Amino acid sequence: MRVEHHWWNGDVRVARRDVYVRTDGEQWEVEAQMGGPLGKSKVQQCPGKASALILADAWRGPRWQWREI
Repeated sequence: MRVEHHWWNGDVRVARRDVYVRTDGEQWEVEAQMGGPLGKSKVQQCPGKASALILADAWRGPRWQWREI
């Protein structure tokens, strides 16, 4: 799967959050990662790009100032 979008909350400590939207051209998934690469993550399959972007937006939430990488 390739990363279509990657957002980061700008925190480099334990509060780091990343949200990824990935696709292989047919399947779409969203991953929310907490605490950096060694932290916890949750992956959700989505039926298409639109639903993946909606979910990614919901998982980011308004708490931090997100940056797309």
